[in-house]
Amino acid sequence: MRVISGDLKGRNIKGFTLEGTRPTMDRVKESMFSSIQTIIPDSIFLDLFAGSGSIGIEAISNGASKTYFVDNNKLAIQTIRENIETFNIKNKSEIIKMDYNDALKCFYNNNITFDVIFIDPPYAMHVINEILDKISNFKLLNNDGIVICEVDTNYLDEKVGDLSIYKSKKYGSSYLYFYKK
Repeated sequence: MRVISGDLKGRNIKGFTLEGTRPTMDRVKESMFSSIQTIIPDSIFLDLFAGSGSIGIEAISNGASKTYFVDNNKLAIQTIRENIETFNIKNKSEIIKMDYNDALKCFYNNNITFDVIFIDPPYAMHVINEILDKISNFKLLNNDGIVICEVDTNYLDEKVGDLSIYKSKKYGSSYLYFYKK
C-alpha cells in the first residue's frame, strides 16, 4: 500500500495486512481523490474507521490542513501513529482511539466540523445510514462539504437528513457514494 498522489506520492504506508481492516484499493483511492481534488486543499478531513490511516494520509498529501483519524482498534491506532511519524505529518494529524459513535458526539460537543468526511466501516456493520444521520443532526459537515462512503452494496438511502447523494461509482465489489447538503 502506498500514497498515490500529492507531496508524499510513492511512499509506502504500513498496515496493509492489519487484521480486522480492509484497505481501500489504490485505484479507488486514485479515482476518489481525483474527483475531490479541488476540495482537499486547506480542508479539515475526517477518516472514520481509519485502519492504517491511508485515506487520511492521502488527504494530507494532497493539501488537507488537518486530518482526524478515528479508530477503536489499538493496533490500528499504533499503525497510524507510526505512519504519521514516518511521514512527519504530526502537526496536521489528530489521532482518536474511540468508537465512531463516541467520536461523533465528541466532535459535536467540541464544535468540530469537517469539509470532507470519509466513512469506511467493516462491511458487516451496516451503520452507514446511522452515521449519516448523526453527521446531519450534529451538523458536522461544513457548507459545501462532502461525505464519501465506501460500502459493498449498490444501495444506500438517496437522502439522509440534509444529506443527498450526488454521485456514486462502482469498483469491483466496492461502491463509493458521495453526499452533500
